[in-house]
Amino acid sequence: VYFFPLASLPYSFLSQGLKQFQVVGPQHPIVAVLGEDTILPCTLFPAMNAENMELGWFRTTFSQAVFIYWNQREQTEEQMAEYRGRTSLVRDFLSEGQASVRIHKVQVFDNGMYTCFFRHEGFYEEADLELKVAGMGSAPQVHIEGPEEDGVCMVCKASGWFPKPQVQWRDLSGNKFPALSETHSQDTEELFSVEATLVVRDSSVGNVTCSVLNPVLGQEKAMAIYIPGQCCFPLLAEMWGGAGLSVLALLGVPLTCCLPGPQSPSSLRLLPGNQKAPLYAGPVTLDPDSAHHRLSVCHEKMRLTWKDPCVYRGEKCSVLGLEGITSGRWYWEVEIKNDLISKWTLGVCRKNRWRKGNYVESSQRGFWVMEKSENRYFALTDPETCLSPRQEPCRVGVFLDYSEGDVSFYNMIDGSHIFSFPPASFSGALFPYFMIMYGHVLMTIGSMESGSEGLPVPLNNFPPLEETLSTPKEGFNSGCGVDGAPPEAESLLLP
Repeated sequence: VYFFPLASLPYSFLSQGLKQFQVVGPQHPIVAVLGEDTILPCTLFPAMNAENMELGWFRTTFSQAVFIYWNQREQTEEQMAEYRGRTSLVRDFLSEGQASVRIHKVQVFDNGMYTCFFRHEGFYEEADLELKVAGMGSAPQVHIEGPEEDGVCMVCKASGWFPKPQVQWRDLSGNKFPALSETHSQDTEELFSVEATLVVRDSSVGNVTCSVLNPVLGQEKAMAIYIPGQCCFPLLAEMWGGAGLSVLALLGVPLTCCLPGPQSPSSLRLLPGNQKAPLYAGPVTLDPDSAHHRLSVCHEKMRLTWKDPCVYRGEKCSVLGLEGITSGRWYWEVEIKNDLISKWTLGVCRKNRWRKGNYVESSQRGFWVMEKSENRYFALTDPETCLSPRQEPCRVGVFLDYSEGDVSFYNMIDGSHIFSFPPASFSGALFPYFMIMYGHVLMTIGSMESGSEGLPVPLNNFPPLEETLSTPKEGFNSGCGVDGAPPEAESLLLP
């Protein structure tokens, strides 16, 4: 007896006599995360053995078969091509009347309504169920686009979301701003990208956060950016610092007009470069495929340490950032926990640099990096430049202006400028670069998601440090206070 022709028969023809069972589906939509597996469950009432029944899961019509089971076997002849090899029957409780189909590696295509169908000895019943597919995309990137009348125009972008995400602008107190514009688009995989624009005319706002929310999961990703103060607004329009002044504030640069109170010494400098380029403050993540086999890349690709707790010497072990940089102005922070006798470097490098054995890192060879070597710090120029940071730089800010050839380092514990390489002429992609040679070292990349006290927007939203180095703790000191936590940094920007 073939399964499908019965679908064309009137229900009354099949339902004469006493009703034998009911099919019950979930009362609420099933939420499935993109790329993960999900289950479509249906249950017989009263409970009875379904092993010898004919079972089917369909989309909107019976011709759109997701999964078919009869004669105690899966039947694939009528199955939709999109589900072949991606579905399987959960048999664990089939004898108790609970039948479920597992969909492997959920796609956007799977979003929508389903019908589960049970038939036994000329009687059938069915139930409807809904699958809501949801995916968290990239963290938003926020930059200052330019002056807008008497305010500042800001743009927030994010991609790879499903369903259509919701964008909200807020200040530090949680007050919401209405967006000036918001546009959405979908790629070939039906994932959404969003671009939202905001004009801030209130110079007292301070930090502004753009949050992107998945309405199905109720989860969001956010990024904050600092807005310059009242007298900086006309300065911004005059010099056009397209993120210029916000970058200065972000990095602790003293601007007498904009910032009240006493200013710090002139060890901090104005950022050079193309002031019309926006600043992208992350996210920066690590590329596990580029990592040396002795290194461990973990915690959402934002943490780097040794795989083997034994201290290793003799070979440089490095990893690159996941995405190359070919334009714009970029900034990220790295928190370093290390002992006194350790060696590491960080900065940027060209893509196709030789990174095996004990290779040479220098700006002449395509590495713009700073180094710690046994409690001394160097900029790897040719010859190397000895550095004298005022405080132990256990949180380093890296600033890259691609078009101007600027690579600079900042100590985000006290906001001071560490070193800037002479202007270079970049060609091809540059990648964030991290290297550990020996010593107990743990590097964590910060993501710009929220501000805090101290510097107006320190990138202090690091992954939690519940994971610790499985190495002896004797002599381990990050230079950042007890247990590697940074000491309270005196704000250079607040009175």
